Amino acid sequence: MQYKATTPEDYIAQIPQERQEPLRQLRQTILDHLPAGFEETISYGMIGYVVPHSIYPAGYHCDTKLPLPFLSIASQKNFIAFYHMGIYADPDVLNWFVAEYPKHVKTKLDMGKSCIRFKKPEHIPFELLGQLVQKISCQEWIDTYERHLKPSK
Repeated sequence: MQYKATTPEDYIAQIPQERQEPLRQLRQTILDHLPAGFEETISYGMIGYVVPHSIYPAGYHCDTKLPLPFLSIASQKNFIAFYHMGIYADPDVLNWFVAEYPKHVKTKLDMGKSCIRFKKPEHIPFELLGQLVQKISCQEWIDTYERHLKPSK
């Protein structure tokens, strides 16, 4: 679901009441652990964390006017989503996360390529997600993106 928000606070105010506090806590977890260089914004109708053009002028290859995305959080129809591009691009980070997840949550991991879905807010492993957020620095993300995701010219 996309919301017409212009700030993260505005986004959270528009989502269903029962998801507001978990999303606030998730946002704060990200902000507390986000490596230097990344910026919080509204991106693709979600709360996003990006490499700004001031650090990576080339921007995102799909639309160079947009900054390079790194992670996003969103309230979707049936779940809270945590999108982490590093999991998609770096098998070591993916393997670490998949191995750690059962140590923090009793339910089965519900995950797509870069999307971790939480159908019940009480199952969000904030501490683990904080560790995941700090796993990749801004420069490491740029290097990974250029090595694996950015199309060759």
